[in-house]
Amino acid sequence: MNIQLVMYFSILFFLSESALMITRHSKKKGVKIRNDRKSLALLWVTIPVSLTIGFFTAYHQKWNMLNYSIALLGLCIFLIGITVRWISIIQLNKAFTVDVVIAENHKLKTDGIYKNIRHPSYFGLLLICFGLSIAMNNIISIVVITIPVLLAITYRIKIEENTLMNEFGETYESYMTKTHKIIPKLY
Repeated sequence: MNIQLVMYFSILFFLSESALMITRHSKKKGVKIRNDRKSLALLWVTIPVSLTIGFFTAYHQKWNMLNYSIALLGLCIFLIGITVRWISIIQLNKAFTVDVVIAENHKLKTDGIYKNIRHPSYFGLLLICFGLSIAMNNIISIVVITIPVLLAITYRIKIEENTLMNEFGETYESYMTKTHKIIPKLY
């Protein structure tokens, strides 16, 4: 057992994201603003392509104790990412959608996990992909997964923040000054 364990975790991730895609896509009814700008498609292409390339470049030889330790570290980061992502989704409740929309009765969420981070579900997503890349035991896997995913998430956040700024104005601007965009204490 080596890279197969990492593949099982990536399948778990794929299944959870597929469930979100099916159950949390916005409906046409009740949507005030729709502004996805193909960012969802970008994420849905970038993540699987990056992970696939990462798996091809992963360390496939027989693993030793160090390799298992690195993989365990990566899988722990992955599990933290899953936890952060799902906490943020649960706290947003019905307001969470996979596409960028403002609902008719949309309220800005600024408490719970959103008190310190404006985009915790993307922070979780980044941790998920970073954790999987570390578990692959190859620096090239880390680069080919983390950088494209970070760029896609950054694009998506820019679209969301513009949409939220247009909708909530000074309230969102004030919220931005009190919180970090995605990575606590850094970004």
